[in-house]
Amino acid sequence: MKRTSWFNLYKMLIRTSIRSRMQYKFNFIMASVLAALIQISEFLMVALVLHKFGAIKGWSLHEIGYLFAIMTLSKTLYRTFGNEVHHLEKYLVNGELDQLLTRPMPVLLALLPQNFRIMAGEVLQGGFILCWSVAGMMHSGQIGWVAIPFSLLIILTGAVILFSIGLATATLGFWTTRIEELQTITEDAARTAAQYPLTLYPKWMSGILLTVIPVGFVNYIPSLYLLRGEGGAWILVAVAAVAVLSLAASLRFWQFGMTKYQSTGS
Repeated sequence: MKRTSWFNLYKMLIRTSIRSRMQYKFNFIMASVLAALIQISEFLMVALVLHKFGAIKGWSLHEIGYLFAIMTLSKTLYRTFGNEVHHLEKYLVNGELDQLLTRPMPVLLALLPQNFRIMAGEVLQGGFILCWSVAGMMHSGQIGWVAIPFSLLIILTGAVILFSIGLATATLGFWTTRIEELQTITEDAARTAAQYPLTLYPKWMSGILLTVIPVGFVNYIPSLYLLRGEGGAWILVAVAAVAVLSLAASLRFWQFGMTKYQSTGS
């Protein structure tokens, strides 16, 4: 099948997934509101601590808010289009992946739109904190208008990096089947840690968050240049390169993992 046909089929699967979700509009609205409240309450706790004790390791509340928002929006973009990568375990355990193997398109492309998520709550929460943080830093003269388009680019590269980490972790399931506990480390714990400046952590830990699980490139590394003027514009180029290389490596690893897949027969 031609790639244009794959893309059309992919769009059709997304529309089908959205329609099935929107059949329960009240549940969707309540879930969005609750998600936004949970995320905002988490940031408010940090804001209260900073308000009382001042900056953390030289990072102001607006700067930490920026890190928090970029990570939230990058994760939201990743989970909107690639949520089922995070839930590959159920496909492996229940044998549901076998059904996708019969689709006239690559398995990964068939997997992604299976449970397309509209994460309105996370978008509202992340967008609000990002706008508040950027507005505060612009008002103080710390950054200029150029930070806005660069921030959008950073969110995009961040989503690619998070997707790559998620895909690589999920691929290990072709050997282990169970991957939920590993995902807690590589996705949830690592992402939560990277919501704050990496200077808060021991060097060995920040090193892991920049190499083994490169979540530091989602928000921390680009913010060093964009918010603090450290390094140079080459930092943003390096972040984009990390995103491209991570995606290429994870896709290649996925293709290799698919050759090792054995049906559970369920």
